[in-house]
Amino acid sequence: MKTKLNAPALDNRLIEFAAKIVKLADSISKINSTKYLSNQILRSGTAPALNYGEAQEAESAADFIHKMKICLKELRETFNCLKIIDLVLEEKQNELDLLKKENNELISIFVASVKTARRNKEK
Repeated sequence: MKTKLNAPALDNRLIEFAAKIVKLADSISKINSTKYLSNQILRSGTAPALNYGEAQEAESAADFIHKMKICLKELRETFNCLKIIDLVLEEKQNELDLLKKENNELISIFVASVKTARRNKEK
């Protein structure tokens, strides 16, 4: 049985994920071949935490859905970036596997949240 994740818990989870992404980006920014990926993942991997904060203050159901979909888009971008880094830097595989797992779980949460918000908007 899945436990329901409340807004503060999801907010904290996103912030922790963003912090791990920052640490990863810092660790790979010194490697010439992954400098670009470092900058890219830093932007996309921290954006969901920031955008989710905005979603909590949405002005309407449509605005909430829009902001949640932005979070989802950024999470998917981050996941692809993690997959590329994983293929390039084999020595970071354990760290990347954990980040990819968390990223996938967050994607699932946002997909479900958007579906629920759409369903509630139609009522």
